[in-house]
Amino acid sequence: MSPAAGDLVLSADTRGRGSDYAVGVVLRSIRAWWDEPALAPPKRPSRTDGALAVALLALSATEGLLRDDLPARGLALALPVAVAVVIAGAVALRRTRPFGAFAVAFGAILAVSATELALGLAPAALYASTAALLLPYSLFRAGSGRQAALGLAVMACAYALSARQGELRDFGEAMAAATVLLLPAALGAVARTREQARRRELDHARLRERERLARELHDTVGHHLAAVAIQAQAGRAVAATRPEAALGALEAIEGEAARALRELRALVGALRDEDDAALGPPAGLAALEALGRGAGVEVVLEGELDGLRPSLEAALHRIAQESITNALRHARRARRIRVRVVGDARVVRLTVEDDGEAPAHAAPGFGLTGMAERAALLGGTFEAGPAPDGGWVVRATLPRDGDTR
Repeated sequence: MSPAAGDLVLSADTRGRGSDYAVGVVLRSIRAWWDEPALAPPKRPSRTDGALAVALLALSATEGLLRDDLPARGLALALPVAVAVVIAGAVALRRTRPFGAFAVAFGAILAVSATELALGLAPAALYASTAALLLPYSLFRAGSGRQAALGLAVMACAYALSARQGELRDFGEAMAAATVLLLPAALGAVARTREQARRRELDHARLRERERLARELHDTVGHHLAAVAIQAQAGRAVAATRPEAALGALEAIEGEAARALRELRALVGALRDEDDAALGPPAGLAALEALGRGAGVEVVLEGELDGLRPSLEAALHRIAQESITNALRHARRARRIRVRVVGDARVVRLTVEDDGEAPAHAAPGFGLTGMAERAALLGGTFEAGPAPDGGWVVRATLPRDGDTR
């Protein structure tokens, strides 16, 4: 076999394998889309959609009375009006029942188109019926892959009936109608992809906070265990000559072990990334005071704050640091940032507030997600939002003993 012929055979074989690989990728993508689950719907219909449905009903009634090109009476007028009423009801339920609303509305459109075609009636539709284009958007944004595939088939049937009724007179009109019908579905799919990406980023932020907290736990428990080992060695050395000193060593070991167990109980299940570089000791309240001085922030420490477990101090520092950073970056015209930590026998409360203006249309950031996750892991609570008198306030309440039960 000549080299040229061999090259041809190898090239053909390579093209064959590449074609098989491309087909496999396409099939796997279709299968993944087909198996995509539906998003969890809200429990109640949107007030905005309800108001839009009422407006559509009013517009349909007005249009049915005033449009001169509509049939004056009878079935030819009743059919498009009925479709508009069904579409208005479907729009009201498009978020809570995206597939059901789509199926009912487009089922009505198909039924009316088929009836008009069978009876030889001229196609008639109210302008208000164009609100049906909201339904493919909602279906592709929140429905499952199987529901979206069925929705495509239904839209194809509606398109075919429109062509059969003579509404698509040339190629340009056919392409325009297909674009108008498919564009909302494409926009819904894009919105779904962006929402899923944001959810993955939020999950990643939570996991990163768990990893950071697990490292701090590693340092804290290591410190406790080192103290236990030292006390055990000292107790063994003096056990024969000074029994009372050995008893004191045992009491110290008991205390250190109890504190280590509380730290462990607070973070069971937290993840730790072994590949990252080890961190230094967790920062505490002293570092929080230094942080406030460096940023020009007022820091107030009140109440019982002695003897806090290291993971609790680290959490207070972390939440305060993130809150101060958010205020410095995002609060407009802020003149004052105040951090207040108040402790009592059961809990420690952290409040960070500023007097700036929150940016318009600000989406919740991943920093807030991380702070909430850290507070929850320690058995506490976290909230952040606009203050009643203006500005932004962050509040965290954390238990002293780490008991999350």
